[in-house]
Amino acid sequence: MDRVLMLINLLAPAKDAATYATYRTISIVFVIAMFVAAIAAIVLVLIQPGNSDGIDALGGSSETFFGKNKGKSTEATLKKWSVVCLVVLAVLAIVFYILQIDAIWA
Repeated sequence: MDRVLMLINLLAPAKDAATYATYRTISIVFVIAMFVAAIAAIVLVLIQPGNSDGIDALGGSSETFFGKNKGKSTEATLKKWSVVCLVVLAVLAIVFYILQIDAIWA
């Protein structure tokens, strides 16, 4: 039993069981939230169209004014949401790092 308590004290900054349970719960919530934000950011970046015209420039394909604006509004929305997901991910990572400081849980 003493070895288990020693191992728990090494793994967690908390000194008692209730504080450790709170620490563990908050850590799990933050890791899950960061995972969701990371997956959302990856998906949003992958579904955005590329910036280059690629092979379309050789064929001389032309777009209408309305087609361009529709694409720009969708692209702008995707870019905005990807930036939001990445900012949320960064803030969660910083807060998660701060919560690892021993002085908070002592």
